[in-house]
Amino acid sequence: MVIEKSNLLALAIGRRKEATAIVQIYPIGANEKSEILINNCLAEVFLQFNAAYLNTLNRSLALLNLENNYRIIVKTRGGGLTGQTGAIQLGLARALCKIDPNYRSTLKLAGLLPRDSRQVERKKYGLKKARKASQYSKR
Repeated sequence: MVIEKSNLLALAIGRRKEATAIVQIYPIGANEKSEILINNCLAEVFLQFNAAYLNTLNRSLALLNLENNYRIIVKTRGGGLTGQTGAIQLGLARALCKIDPNYRSTLKLAGLLPRDSRQVERKKYGLKKARKASQYSKR
């Protein structure tokens, strides 16, 4: 199936940890069904049928009652599944805001629009991990 760029409704980028996701939203044709493709793979397969990841992904669509209205194509890279899912969620929320600015207040109240800026803390010299040190011995 060939998708024309002219039909593109919205494009947005989401990031979390080391993951980046580019989300594109297209309208559905007459005989097409709604689906989410992540890296040319169905969302269920890409997220390994994990219910928590799938709920996170569909949260903004369910909140706005738009589950069967769009075809969503995502390109994601970097990080792991948790980071990629969070990046997709943010990108999807931003793209939906571009489609209709009235969605912004609902998504903002649900906490789907702010970027989660937490990053992994770097390892320090003399320690085993970022904060883990060997046990202190007084004598």
